[in-house]
Amino acid sequence: MQTTPPGPGAKPRSPEYRVAVDSLHGLRQDLFRDAFAYRPLPRRSVEGRLVRRLPARLRGYATWTPHALIALAALITLFLASVDTDGMVLLAVPLTVIPVLLTMIRPVGAFWASMASTPVVALLVGNWNNWPWAASSFACHLTVLTVVAIRTRPRTAGWMWALTGLYAIVADMGIGPTYVYGTNSGPMLVFSAMILLCVTVWHIRRNAEQEVTAQQTVTAHERSRRTLLEERTTIARELHDVVAHHMSVVAIQAEAAPYRVENPPPELEKAFATIRENAVAALTELRRVLGVVRAEDYEAPDAPQPTLADLEGLLANVREAGLGVEKVVTGAVRELPQGVELSAYRIVQEALSNTLRHAPGATARVEIGYVLGGLGLRVVNGPPPNPSLIKPSPGAGHGITGMRERVSMLNGEMTAGGTDDGGYEVAVFLPVILPDEDDA
Repeated sequence: MQTTPPGPGAKPRSPEYRVAVDSLHGLRQDLFRDAFAYRPLPRRSVEGRLVRRLPARLRGYATWTPHALIALAALITLFLASVDTDGMVLLAVPLTVIPVLLTMIRPVGAFWASMASTPVVALLVGNWNNWPWAASSFACHLTVLTVVAIRTRPRTAGWMWALTGLYAIVADMGIGPTYVYGTNSGPMLVFSAMILLCVTVWHIRRNAEQEVTAQQTVTAHERSRRTLLEERTTIARELHDVVAHHMSVVAIQAEAAPYRVENPPPELEKAFATIRENAVAALTELRRVLGVVRAEDYEAPDAPQPTLADLEGLLANVREAGLGVEKVVTGAVRELPQGVELSAYRIVQEALSNTLRHAPGATARVEIGYVLGGLGLRVVNGPPPNPSLIKPSPGAGHGITGMRERVSMLNGEMTAGGTDDGGYEVAVFLPVILPDEDDA
């Protein structure tokens, strides 16, 4: 379809015209705009698959590998130029060596320097068996095409090959003695096309790997974020159940309290009525705010939320799954707030699940310490006896994220990491406000 460019008096343009204009714009942008801009060749990364396997003393030298390869290609070109030329070596050598070395600092400019030096070197050499590329120019131009294609993008490589072919056609149309000795334009175009095709495939593969890596990073971040949100939703549901239960008890007791006292004074009845109204209002507001986290198909559990008193059942289930675990309790056992009891139970449950998943066959130890001002938990497991039985887990790390979220919501502290013997340890402290501190 023809389109009309903006502006008064503009004429409709055909798709072929737009393709031609876009192509010329790409040629001007790739090979003419800032053609001699300073772009130094960066050193090789020490994190490469081959470099990082070298001794530390050699890694610093290995980072200069690209520069060394280009310098080696320049030496080969210099040798060919000194063999081809008889008395013009001082002129031919710079014309073939400089473009190769120029690829390290001004890659696009090196291509134009190679194109400009090719006919000059051919005339200086005077060997008409190699027209329009002398042996040194042949090596120089192939090297320049390869390095510049690696340092730029596939579209630039295509333009360089097209201009090389255009020069070959012009040179073979009678400018040189091709009608007597023949031409080497065919080998140049075939070899350069194969090299540039390989470089283009390498570019495409590298870009695809970078996109896949970036996508995997985004996916892992989103998965971790989703796990964190799901854990927060679960905690909000559990808090809703705990707080709603206690507020309901407060409302019921406030309503029944006046009937337990014979002839209660009006002030007492009014106080209990106010307590009940405030409890009902708080319960309504709590359900309105926290109830939004419930899914449409969420059903409240029939059984009460687990506490530390239910750990024996959890440990029995874990032992049946093949994990040898022992429990050690220190300090005076006392009843803690339901939120702390529930979080402690969930943390122990998740830590033992991680042991079953990541250290099959190992033994674990659960330590519970009732200390002044809080509750201490420590779940540690030994190294797996047979590491080959460990299967990869795509959700690795999300359980730790959930535990940290629970601990942070209770203003606690948590550490998790490997032990010296190859096992893993989770240590948690959950603060508990004493009643006298609360009253104060």
